[in-house]
Amino acid sequence: MDYILSVDIGTQGTKAAVYDRNLDVFGTGFCESRVLMSQERGIWQEPEELYQSVLTSIRQAVAASGIPAGEIGGVGIDSQMAGIMGIDEKGDPVTVYDSWLDTRCKKYVKLMEQEAEERIIEITGSPISYAHGPKILWWKHEAPDIYKKIKKFVLPHVFVVNRMTGKQGKDTYLDYTCIQYSGFGDNKKKCWSGELLETFGIEADKLPEIVSPFETAGYLSKQAADFCGLKQGIPIAAGAGDTAASVFGAGLFGEGIILDCAGTASVLCSMVKQYRPDSRHKTMVMMRAPIDGQWYPLAYISGGGLCIRWMRDLFDEKSYEELEKEAGKLPAGSDGLIFVPHFEGRVFPHNPYMRGSFTGLHWGHTKGHMYRAVLEGIACEYKYYQSVLKELFPEYGFDQVWATGGGARSPLFLSIKSQMLKAKVTAFEQADTALIGSAAVAGISTGMIRDYEKVIGESRKVRQEYAAETGIGSGYEAMQREYLETIEALSEIYKKRGDLL
Repeated sequence: MDYILSVDIGTQGTKAAVYDRNLDVFGTGFCESRVLMSQERGIWQEPEELYQSVLTSIRQAVAASGIPAGEIGGVGIDSQMAGIMGIDEKGDPVTVYDSWLDTRCKKYVKLMEQEAEERIIEITGSPISYAHGPKILWWKHEAPDIYKKIKKFVLPHVFVVNRMTGKQGKDTYLDYTCIQYSGFGDNKKKCWSGELLETFGIEADKLPEIVSPFETAGYLSKQAADFCGLKQGIPIAAGAGDTAASVFGAGLFGEGIILDCAGTASVLCSMVKQYRPDSRHKTMVMMRAPIDGQWYPLAYISGGGLCIRWMRDLFDEKSYEELEKEAGKLPAGSDGLIFVPHFEGRVFPHNPYMRGSFTGLHWGHTKGHMYRAVLEGIACEYKYYQSVLKELFPEYGFDQVWATGGGARSPLFLSIKSQMLKAKVTAFEQADTALIGSAAVAGISTGMIRDYEKVIGESRKVRQEYAAETGIGSGYEAMQREYLETIEALSEIYKKRGDLL
């Protein structure tokens, strides 16, 4: 068998693709997903809808590929990482998927910070955020009747793999690329921390076994195979979180390179071989790479990509291309307009009081100014992340950026990032590197791919490169300082508004 099926369960939709052993794509599929929001229930997605989106996108990809079912020899699936959901003994959902965009658990973020912030950062490798730990505490204390019914807390790709293979809830797992978001996992030892579980009163049996992404999680059931047009019994790898899969699929095997994953979230990360938790700035997350012994230090803007879509939707008579053309004619700095992209609080460093804003508006500002300011605001946040990376890992320059995701298709955005970070930016043709990463995980798991660095590296194709313009970059330094000062000043204003706490 020479082909691999890959699936990426994203926030706004599920993608699937069929690859060969060289990671050339033969067919793709896509199914849009609903993100539900309300004041009472927060932000969530329905597990059954996510599962159906996977089956539908797989069927589309398999049909489009024209590859006989018997030639597909492995499946790799990734999904959103920082949200969580609860399943019962049979593996059926007990809760909705509590999205990483949801901030209802802010009280428990604060509780964890007060009780054991330093130890949590040291053990898990992550500052406390709107991720698994606070969300699990929210279900335990705010919905105790539902919490009692939960057998295990899992991620979307694990829920889907369970369904596709017929695994029971009690036999489920968490792959180790997601430990840093768990709130209770020991990142270095790849196990649950008895100390943290005891501190917060969480039962160990509510949490799944921690495994390698390359383990075989199970085999495709007849029911799922028939629907998707596949052969029963295909092995499915445990898989990874979507960001880990994206970084792996981008081929970030050299240390000291920055990767910009510009999707729904705006993620900046790198690859290192040293575990150095960010206890000082509480900004960088030490994510485990699929390859044991490597880490992806990262930080992200929750909904950074959504800010750009929101801006476009406000001017619904304008396309992205039209707005970019207008913004591209304007000077760096948007004539003094500063945009803050933290609509639901700043994730890293954690600041629940922050909200999105424009400051410095005057009568001369246009739609183009506002659109450019959104791009520059995201780049300003990236500049801060880069400065923390340099402090944590002073042996690297972090002056080379690889860009993937939807944002990598914007020449203006890439140019702004190059100038802001004073770095050479290389954009690749492959925007969906999570799909490549999950295909590689499945290929390694089944033995279909052996020299993964060579195969992934050869699949990477450069589309465009941007060199930093030193003069403009220097001007952006002043803008970035003003951006950070704006966040600090506005945070105090928002902190006094009880309706947002």
